[in-house]
Amino acid sequence: MAGLDFLNTLEGIIQDRLDDPPPDSYTARIAAGGELLAAKKLAEEAAETALAAVAESPARLTEESADLLYHLLVLLRMRELSLETVVAELEGRHRPAP
Repeated sequence: MAGLDFLNTLEGIIQDRLDDPPPDSYTARIAAGGELLAAKKLAEEAAETALAAVAESPARLTEESADLLYHLLVLLRMRELSLETVVAELEGRHRPAP
């Protein structure tokens, strides 16, 4: 599965873990900790991504960016929001060049 379509697949996997949490699931452990824990993990990953952008290799920045996207998707699904909703917001803000 290539491209951005995988984000939709990942969002579905995350939702499955939230709906029926397997005992060994990292996603389920985050959800069990509640929205505050999920928000803290997101903030931690955002900081790590920012630091990787200025002080680490492109490979490390890619890894941290993946962690950031994952934790954002977890928190969005916990709040019953979707990636599609976020994309719609971005599209609504877009102003084409004249």
